[in-house]
Amino acid sequence: MSDATLSRTASENDTSPIGSPAARYVFALARLAIGWTFLWAFVDKLLGLGFSTPAEGAWIAGGSPTAGFLGNAVSGPLSGVFASMAGAVWADVLFMAGLCAIGAALLLGVGERVAAACGALLLVLMWAAVLPPANNPFMDDHIVLALVLVGLALVRSADTLGLGRWWGATALVRRFPVLR
Repeated sequence: MSDATLSRTASENDTSPIGSPAARYVFALARLAIGWTFLWAFVDKLLGLGFSTPAEGAWIAGGSPTAGFLGNAVSGPLSGVFASMAGAVWADVLFMAGLCAIGAALLLGVGERVAAACGALLLVLMWAAVLPPANNPFMDDHIVLALVLVGLALVRSADTLGLGRWWGATALVRRFPVLR
C-alpha cells in the first residue's frame, strides 16, 4: 500500500473528531484540570481543608457550602434570587452533588456530555450571581470555562486519558448516546 492509502485508511478508521494526537492530549489534560477543579471544590467544602473553606465551615461540621458565596458575594440584578438560596439545604445538596459528580465524571471520562452540560450550567449560574463581573462588562472566567467544557464534549476529550471509549461502547450509552 502507498503512504497515501495508509493515511486515508488510518483517518477513516479514527473516530475521534481531532486528528492530531498532541491536540487530543491537550484537550484531555484540559478536561482533567477542570474535573480536578470541580472535585477539589467539593472536597474542600466537604472537609474544610482551609483553602477556600475553613475547618469550621466544612459541610461535615455543619457549615453550608452555599451560605458564604450566595449570602455575601452576590450582586447585580439577580442578587435577590441567589441570596434567597443561601444556606438552603436543597441548594447545599444540589451544589455539592453537582461539584462531586461533574468532577468525577470529567476525571474518569464517563458521561462527558452530561458532565460538560451540567458544569457549564453551574458556571453560568455562578457568573450570573455576580453581574456585572468585576473586571469586564460581561466576560469572565466562568463563561470561558463553560465554553471550554462544551468544546471538550464536542471533541470527545474523554476518549484520551479517560474511559470514554469504553464508556461509549457500553450498551447503556449505545442505547442513550446523550450519556456519552
